[in-house]
Formats: sequence, C-alpha cells, structure tokens
Amino acid sequence: MRWPTVAWLGVALLFLLYGTVAVFHAFDQVSNSASDTIRPFVITMVPVWAVAIAAARVLLRRTNQ
Repeated sequence: MRWPTVAWLGVALLFLLYGTVAVFHAFDQVSNSASDTIRPFVITMVPVWAVAIAAARVLLRRTNQ
C-alpha cells in the first residue's frame, strides 16, 4: 500500500466531508421544508461522492506486476 497516497486520500475525505456539511447547511438556510432541503442536497452530492469514490478506487487499485 502506498502510504502517501492513502494519507492524501484521507485529507481529501476530510475536505469532502466538510464540503458536504457546508452544502447541506447552504440548502437548509434557504428552504421552507425538509423536501426543499433533502432533494436538492441529494441531487447535488450523490454525483460528487460517486466521482470521489471512483477516483479513490482508481488511486488505490493494485497493479499486477
């Protein structure tokens, strides 16, 4: 396992978690109901998390050498 890569992925995960909370807070401040918060939040964050997970899998993939 490449430890510098894992360490940078950990830092990226912390930024992603912070960004997720910030996006939720931004949607929550301007909404009038739960559906006004949750639906746009999910539509926004699911693709972001999907790309992040796919990128982490690519970076951590083992190569057959």
